Amino acid sequence: MSEAATRPSADAGALIASLDPLLRGWLPRQRWFAGKGRPVTGFELVAATELLPPGAELGLLHLLVRVRQPLLAGPDAAAEHELPADCYQLLIGVRAELPPPLAPALIGHVTQGALAGRTVYEALLDPRLTGLILERLRMPGRLGVLRFARAEHSDIPPALTPRTCGVEQSNSSLVYGDAFILKLFRRVVPGVNPDLELPLALARQDCARVPAPAAWLTADGVDEPLVLGVLQPYVRGACDGWELALQALAKGEDFTAEARALGRATAEVHAALAAALPTVSLGRAQVELLARGMTERLEAAARAVPALRPYEPALRTAYQALADLGTHSGTVWTAQRVHGDLHLGQCLRAPTGAWSLIDFEGEPARPLAERRMPQPAARDVAGMLRSFDYAARSYRPWSPGWADVCRAAYCTGYTDVSGRDPRTEPVLLRAHETDKAVYEAVYEARHRPDWLPVPLAALDQLAADAAGPRRGAATPGRPDDVR
Repeated sequence: MSEAATRPSADAGALIASLDPLLRGWLPRQRWFAGKGRPVTGFELVAATELLPPGAELGLLHLLVRVRQPLLAGPDAAAEHELPADCYQLLIGVRAELPPPLAPALIGHVTQGALAGRTVYEALLDPRLTGLILERLRMPGRLGVLRFARAEHSDIPPALTPRTCGVEQSNSSLVYGDAFILKLFRRVVPGVNPDLELPLALARQDCARVPAPAAWLTADGVDEPLVLGVLQPYVRGACDGWELALQALAKGEDFTAEARALGRATAEVHAALAAALPTVSLGRAQVELLARGMTERLEAAARAVPALRPYEPALRTAYQALADLGTHSGTVWTAQRVHGDLHLGQCLRAPTGAWSLIDFEGEPARPLAERRMPQPAARDVAGMLRSFDYAARSYRPWSPGWADVCRAAYCTGYTDVSGRDPRTEPVLLRAHETDKAVYEAVYEARHRPDWLPVPLAALDQLAADAAGPRRGAATPGRPDDVR
């Protein structure tokens, strides 16, 4: 295949045809596959690149594949009702047969085409192949449609031992020698991915709260490149905020000092982003547009999640209050680039006690253009407030008081650095917290139905408190609740 297989061709078409029956069964089982619940009707090969030509013993194929799926599952589904095809990044290992340690990586046995008689599998579970990926990142250059880039002055030693990193999420991660972590994006779209753009911008500001990219992988697109992966320093011995919060709950320990430190870290990152990238003022028209977008997401969520419908009328009041404030008070807020999906699991505490923020991709279900738009900083604050509630509700018995004091401590820490207490803008904060809880309800209904009661409980409370601020969330004029 080599160079010819880096673009659609007759040979490339034959390749995807030979893999088609195997991918139809394997893809929907992957945690990062976004099209669950709808059948796969076909594939289109965007690009295929041989990172290691399939020889007698071993091969590694890099594939960009569009997956066609109908809008509706069942007998009424038809091709004319298909959604736009999602594009996925696949790394396919090729062997004559798999050794027993790689059995969980199996995709299947090819029966036709150039790979007939060979076994194909998830390459990211094979240390020999993931080591090859790191070597390519160490040597900037081009291979087919793929472009390997490296930050100036970055030092990436050779032959670092690779291992997979934790549970698969919407992307896949590899750790190399406890020195670097490579995040590979599975569902890819054309354009600048914030998970590369924002850490690079923060590195220019010498912001120590976010690991600076050491290398990255992109692919040529029709109009814009596709960002495929980012290599960053690995925070050795770090624990994520979610695990630390659950440990504190289990032991009955106070978590307010950590919550306040997280608030400071968030404010530092926001300040660096505002210095690195343009900010905008949100006047009346922009605030109305912001509220309208939230309302439209609520309406779509209510159609998708029937359990949310009883709360819809009351939840609308949060967005209407935001629109009214923008219309009648003359309030002007500043919008800037933000994290976009901030929660406890996106925060790492190093053994030194220092907190870092990671994963700046934003909410993957939202369009890339939306994820790259300036937003009020309250969006990130609301995400963290929701995360404390998630942690409290995931532990039995539920500890609402634990969540309340953590939320207050976080806002206090944010105020320590920014000089602005997010609780003094309760309408803005409540609207964003409601919007986040609506997003969570849709996510849980699709991916983790057992967790759906968590955001529904929050929405029930937000709906009950429609006439005023949410309990424990946004009480104005109380910056010193937790010291």
